[in-house]
Amino acid sequence: MYKKFVTSLLMVSFVSPLVMGENWDNWRGPTKNGGSLTAKPPTEWSDSKNVKWKAEIPGLGSSSPIVWENQVFITSGVPVAGSENSSLPTLEFTVLAYDRATGKLNWKQVATVAKPHQETHSTNNFASASPCTDGTHLYAHFGSRGLYCYTMDGKLVWKRDDFGQMNTRNSFGEGSSPALAGDKLIVPWDHEGPSALYALDKKTGKTLWKVDRDEPTNWSTPHIVEYQGKKQIVMNGQRYARAYDLETGKELWRCGGQTERPCATAVSEGELVFVGSGFRGAYMGAFRLDGQGDIKGSKNVVWDFDHDTPDVPSPVLSNGRLYFYKGKVGQLSCLDAKTGKPFYVASRVRDLDTIYASPVAANGYVFLTARNGNTVVIRDSDKLEIVATNSVGETVDATPALVDNEIFIRGEKNLFCISK
Repeated sequence: MYKKFVTSLLMVSFVSPLVMGENWDNWRGPTKNGGSLTAKPPTEWSDSKNVKWKAEIPGLGSSSPIVWENQVFITSGVPVAGSENSSLPTLEFTVLAYDRATGKLNWKQVATVAKPHQETHSTNNFASASPCTDGTHLYAHFGSRGLYCYTMDGKLVWKRDDFGQMNTRNSFGEGSSPALAGDKLIVPWDHEGPSALYALDKKTGKTLWKVDRDEPTNWSTPHIVEYQGKKQIVMNGQRYARAYDLETGKELWRCGGQTERPCATAVSEGELVFVGSGFRGAYMGAFRLDGQGDIKGSKNVVWDFDHDTPDVPSPVLSNGRLYFYKGKVGQLSCLDAKTGKPFYVASRVRDLDTIYASPVAANGYVFLTARNGNTVVIRDSDKLEIVATNSVGETVDATPALVDNEIFIRGEKNLFCISK
């Protein structure tokens, strides 16, 4: 079994086209697990030290920055003049592209102007889904306000604004991000109404298939993984964690145990995928990808973990170690991904408070960012060792992007490029 696991891991590491260290094409990074295999970012900075540039961001958004070659992309909701103080302001749903070298705004496109139909959580906003790109097109998702495809220089290719309106639990707002998989764009649509998962033709926006989901509100992003030559879409869910066949949308396997209104996105390594949630309960499971039907209680559940699991931030998987917070506070756990054995559990990390950004990893370090603007850098090891504590001096909800020797941090007011 161990030999088979190692062989699968080596195939993923050396064959997968997803490993592209020079780009950060989605908010989960080139590995889709929250990390980069080639980046060597700095470990120390402040709001002035090692800041290559910072650019003021119009409006509000917590979508994470993505990077492709010489551009950095984010989205934002910019209030129309006169509606700034309303709980439901009319917004310009905006896509912004910045020059990676200088921070200069290369282009801006207003996808649509609309007044949201539903309020959002006091700490959320109306542009929290992160964009993704394949280097030819950029895809920006504003949920009920539509999905927009642009060329890399900002020309609209197609749009879809016919999905309807989401009604999220307790009016907490929208935020699930789409995911690219080959020629398909996978769009999650879980809410307090008819839920579904869509596969669109990424070139035209046409629906290739749609599968209904008996799931309430869910803020996670689809995780695409390949096993034995076929790709699966792994989705979190309040009722079940599930996998779907990428080509047809057919459900392959499911496993119960997740908690209410999940947010965390899955990660994977070799033949295992890891799915967890931590609101009003706790569950993390390691599932084999060759399962069929309901796998709960079967050998396809390699291990599970029932305490101190993540809520809003997703886990990061790096060098065989699975890192995640307890709920959304600064208590960190680290498990052996293969066995589920804890290296440490719910260890308090000083200087971190409420956390929405997911941890990211590169070059032997893990970067932990909290809403207070602090990023604590720890060693990627079996023991909790703090290397540095840094701050950009403003609220941070978005997940940082690590590319080459730079870190891109989207704050409440500014986009920062951190570099030596």
